[in-house]
Amino acid sequence: MPILNWLTRDHDIGAARRVPYRLLEEAPELSAGDPSAGNMLIQGDNLEALKALLPFYAGQVKCIYIDPPYNTRSAFEHYDDNLEHSQWLAMMWPRLELLRDLLAEDGSIWVSIDDAEGSYMKVILDEIFGRSRFIATNVWQKRYSRENREAIGDVHEYIYVYAINPESFKKQRNRIPPTEEQAKIYKNPNNDPKGRWRGIPMTAQGYRPNQMYAITTPVGVVHRPPEGRCWSTIESEFEKLKARGRIWFGKDGTGQPNIIRYLSEVEGFVPWTWWPSDEVGHTDQAKKEMHGLLGREDAFGTPKPEALIQRILHIATNPGDLVLDSFLGSGTTAAVAHKTGRRYIGIEMGEHSVTHCVPRLNKVIEGEQGGISESVGWKGGDGFRFYRLGPPVFDEEGHIRSDIRFPVLAAHIWFGETNMPWTAKRGTPLLGFNDGRAFALLYNGILGDKRVDGGNVLTRATLKLIREKIAKRDPAFAGPLTVYGEQSRITAATLDREGVTFKQTPYDVKARR
Repeated sequence: MPILNWLTRDHDIGAARRVPYRLLEEAPELSAGDPSAGNMLIQGDNLEALKALLPFYAGQVKCIYIDPPYNTRSAFEHYDDNLEHSQWLAMMWPRLELLRDLLAEDGSIWVSIDDAEGSYMKVILDEIFGRSRFIATNVWQKRYSRENREAIGDVHEYIYVYAINPESFKKQRNRIPPTEEQAKIYKNPNNDPKGRWRGIPMTAQGYRPNQMYAITTPVGVVHRPPEGRCWSTIESEFEKLKARGRIWFGKDGTGQPNIIRYLSEVEGFVPWTWWPSDEVGHTDQAKKEMHGLLGREDAFGTPKPEALIQRILHIATNPGDLVLDSFLGSGTTAAVAHKTGRRYIGIEMGEHSVTHCVPRLNKVIEGEQGGISESVGWKGGDGFRFYRLGPPVFDEEGHIRSDIRFPVLAAHIWFGETNMPWTAKRGTPLLGFNDGRAFALLYNGILGDKRVDGGNVLTRATLKLIREKIAKRDPAFAGPLTVYGEQSRITAATLDREGVTFKQTPYDVKARR
């Protein structure tokens, strides 16, 4: 497979491993609404923020959408979009690596880009995610008006789509509901109480003996299949459809049989790669949405319309799924996810995470009726929690900081041992089971007592308590146990006989690279 080479490539492809794990510290004064909604807004460098999320969300995100700087040699007010080519590649590579690690097994990533770096983005996406995981290049018509000053009018952008498991994505992706224009063919000439419908000709290509029967209309006209064709169903199935009122012979009852298909039964259409502005919005619409929320002076320079993001989330997710946008910009992805019942994590490094994203999401909670609100019946509610990046979890030697709280240390130990996020909420030293082994942590007085006999030191008493927790969770478990703690008062021979591996904190807790 071809790879892309640039001046600092060798250094850049290892950048994600060198990024420190940092704490996420909530700023309650900027959080809003229901704190249990499961939504996060993070202010800070998205490379460090993504690394901070790994121990908690690796393999958990159903859909990632990013709209990174396009490297268009212009400068926007709210972020630098004037990066040299190698710098742009150096910025994107480690972020895409971390995003890949956060995607669920049935997840997908959607990347907006234009011609300035589009071809190079495609090559590094192929390399990081794998060419076999490429799904489609969607083309979004961002403009609808002509400008004669251009050599050739630039009216589109691309949205590259990759899925961790393409077959799973194909089975799970949702279809696009018909637009009103597409639905115009569904009418109701007979005032059917079930609503609008269209007639589907009841013929199929070819010759099948059991599908060549005669059909008599209500007024006595006899029909047989046209030459070279047969009926699309056998006679017994036709009679069932007729009995249910699902056959239409025309207004005068003399026409060829048609099967009635109601608009309410239409599942939708398989998504195409052409996304016209009249279906998913355009840049002017996006700016008007922002003007309506924040006024013209505070509007973000390059927002995406809510309808565009709605289409992506509709195809790739269902209510309750987790969505991530690490180039959140003006907050459109978070706003659309909020209104459509998806959980979300949004990351934005600039001050406009406070000046733009927070006010916008506050208005969403209050029930603002801009963008897609009316079409999805949004009335307000839910909430989000606002976080900033805190200090590193590990010191310069790779050891855990002494002032880290139990849940943070537990998450990093679990992630380091299993390569999976730690999601338990229990106040117990037992972290969980993985690959036939149990893991426990004695730290920060998790047993309610910091004394040697009942706290952070492995003794016969604390080992007994851990065994009791294991038996309660899984009575049949008889596998090995790894215990992290300040020190062990049990001899090495006894630990070996008991099938226990002891690791000392903070020295044996290493930052996973």
